[in-house]
Order: sequence, then structure tokens, then C-alpha cells
Amino acid sequence: MSYSNLSLIALTCAALLSAPQAYAKAVAQETCICSPEQTSKAFTAVAKKATPAVVFIKVQSNTPDQDESGYPYGYQNPYDFNGDDFFNRFFGMPYRGQPQKPQPQLSQGSGFIVSADGYIMTNAHVVKGADKITAVLNDGRELDATLIGTDPQTDVAVIKIEGKDFSYLAFGDSEELDIGEWVVAIGSPFQLEASVTVGVVSAKGRQNLKITDFEDFIQTDAAINPGNSGGPLLSLKGEVIGINTAIVSRSGGYMGIGFAIPSNMAKNIMAQIIDKGSVTRGFLGVSLQPVDKDIADAFNLPKPEGALISEVVKDSPADKAGLKQGDIIIEFNKQAVKSLQSFRNEVSLMSPGSTLNLKINRKGQIVNVPVQLGTSNNATLSSGSLSQKLGMELDNLTPELSKQLGYTQREEGVVITKVKPGSAAATAGLRPGFLIQAVNHKKVSSLDEFNEALGQPENKRILLLVRQGNATKFYSIKVE
Repeated sequence: MSYSNLSLIALTCAALLSAPQAYAKAVAQETCICSPEQTSKAFTAVAKKATPAVVFIKVQSNTPDQDESGYPYGYQNPYDFNGDDFFNRFFGMPYRGQPQKPQPQLSQGSGFIVSADGYIMTNAHVVKGADKITAVLNDGRELDATLIGTDPQTDVAVIKIEGKDFSYLAFGDSEELDIGEWVVAIGSPFQLEASVTVGVVSAKGRQNLKITDFEDFIQTDAAINPGNSGGPLLSLKGEVIGINTAIVSRSGGYMGIGFAIPSNMAKNIMAQIIDKGSVTRGFLGVSLQPVDKDIADAFNLPKPEGALISEVVKDSPADKAGLKQGDIIIEFNKQAVKSLQSFRNEVSLMSPGSTLNLKINRKGQIVNVPVQLGTSNNATLSSGSLSQKLGMELDNLTPELSKQLGYTQREEGVVITKVKPGSAAATAGLRPGFLIQAVNHKKVSSLDEFNEALGQPENKRILLLVRQGNATKFYSIKVE
């Protein structure tokens, strides 16, 4: 080895030996390493900022309905998150216990104020079937809350308390979350109000959990227990980046896996509920299947990617735009199709009438296809405060429902899907399957029109024109 080479090695080693402090400083700056004291102060700051806007929600249901999953009253699920049958379907536990007569029920959960005038976000399953909702504020005040609307397909609900100048929380951008980022959960587990726990983002984009119809959950190991449902998951900026919704547990309590609805999805749903009392979703009209290696080989694709159209619904937006069976959707609005669930979620969050620009692989040829989205037949759900008082749930009249209930394709209206026992609707004689065609002499053909016509009645009675089979009849319902 030459003298010059030895000199070069010596100089290099000297530089490396003199670098540790500078290197450590650079790494600390890059990764934002904080001392335990700094981290603790960050948690404290979030708790002080957010706690005044977090509420404890008490719900009373005087005439609880039977479990939608078919389980009898009295069924106890050790995997249950909030004493709600919503998650029995998720965890699929076998029947335990004996049938019991329906009794008035009290349940509880959490929520958080999102505006100075008292709008509150929570989970739909927290307020499901509620006859009375009470929001307990951090300062001890107990205020009656009104149900503005729910969207069971995402498990989001909005309620409201009367007043002004309430402390409230702002939403952050859930897309900016990183795996491993610190988060703070605040809620009322086991009725212990304003409990603060911390953890990290364990994963993002959790799907196919069968908790809700539209899933894109944030997974966290922040301690979440029964009663946290509906409370906020916060970044260290004090911004809401999720709504705590479910846990995986074999004990009924915390085991390190919790799920939160991402804030970007929740904001979209909240805005629609507040603006019009219902949620509408974009409708494409295709059945899709993933492109795995076998499918990719069969279609001579260089790699598995995109979503394969297995069926196109006749007269749907997809059909009118010229999409065909066997087309492979590679991109939408210049975004790659990463998974079927993500693509479905993105389409559902688009407004009906908006344009979806698709890049299609059609028998080896790349084709760009613009599609004007329609309205999803089964995605418009309304549970406004007035219809809640009436005690009935409604849905749009789809071709499938028309055929099932014996209505002709020419008939329009909204279908009653559920009537609460003992409610004003039940007392008036309304039943599931009835078709509401007019409200206070205004024809209605969709839930949006129903909500608009319902509005706030000038008197304490609402007049409904209802069709049952071949008969049409007026029903007058008193609003308490």
C-alpha cells in the first residue's frame, strides 16, 4: 500500500472520529428527538387545550328494538366496545344468555364540540335508538342535545346543544399522519369523564374489518375502553385526526388495538349532515374484483395492479360512459388504484354529478374514460331530529325495493324501513314497507326532498301521503 493511500485512510478515520457529536445533532434535528420532559409537556398542552371541548354523552332509550343481528335481548358480548350490538356483528360471538323483555336502557359514550354554537361529533352507534340525549360538559353542566343526523355506513353522528361561545376542537389532516406518530385519546371510559391516554399511530388505512360499510380506519395503541366511543383522537398539535370507534379485545377492555375514523372522512360526512341532514354518495355502477397474479397473467399484464370490472350495472353512470366488463381501472383522477376498498371510499365521498376521470386498461390499450357520477341508491341515510321524534327510519325507493314491496317503477317516494315501537309513527299506524309520497302536500321522491319538505312544521302536526300496496292514505302525526 502506498504512502498516499495510507494518508488518505488516516485522514478519513480522523474525520469519522471527530464527527459523532455533529452526526448525532443532525439526526436529532431530522427525527425531532425530544426529551421526556418536552414530550410530557406536549401531552399536557394537548390535554389542557382539548379537554374543555370533550363531552360525556348519556343516552336513554325507552323502547329498545331487537338486535339487528338477530341476537335476543340480554345478549352479552365480551368483545363489545360500547354495549352496542353494532360490534356483535364484527366480532361474531355466539349467543350467551337468555332472552329478556325489552327494558328502558341507559348507555353512554363520548363526543367533542366542533363549533362555538354547540355542534358535537360522536359515533352513530352511541346515539342509536336514543329517545333522550344528554351532553355533560367538562365544567359539569348537563345540557339536552338534539340529534341532527347519523350516517351508520361510516358510524358518524352529529348532535347539537343550545348555547354559544363553547370551547371547540378543530380538525387536522388525517392524510398527513405518519406511522409511529404520537396521538392522544380523550373520552369517558367506564363513565370516568375526561380521561386522557396516549399512544402512537400503529397503522393507517385498515379495511375489511366489517365494522362499517366504508372503512379507512386509523389503528392506535392509545388506551381506548368502553365509553371512549365517539371521543377525539388528537395530534400533538391538538387537532382532531380521528374519532375513536372500536377496539379488538378478549376481555372487554384495552388490549392495545383501537380504531378511529379518519378526520378527513368524518369532516365530509359532518358537513353533509349539518347542511342537509343526510348523506349522499357518488355512484359509479360497477362490480369490481382485485387484480392478483393469476388475473394479471390471464390479461397479459406486466404486474398485478388496478381493479377489474366484473360487471357493469345496466343504465348506470358506468354503463352510460361506456365502461365494459373486463376493463381494468388503473387510475382515477390521476391517483393509482391501490385497493378496491380505497377506490370505493374515494368514489363514495365524491358528490353526485361530479366527474370521475378513469384510466382504463382495455385489452392492452390504455383508454381515458370520464364518468359523471350518479347517486348511490343505498347510501343516502337520514336520521334528523324531527324524523327521530317521529320514530321511523327511511330509505330511497330503489328498483330492488320496488320489486320486493310490489310497487311499480313509476311510483316515487321514500320507504319506511323501520318504525320504533310506541313512537308517534307507530301510534299513527305507519309500518315498515309503507311508501311516503308527499309531506305536507309536497311530493317527495328522495330523502333529500323528504328532509326539505319535513323542515320545521308550522304547527304540531305533519300530514303524510302514504301508499301501501294498491291503497293510498293520508296520515296525520302529532309532533311532541
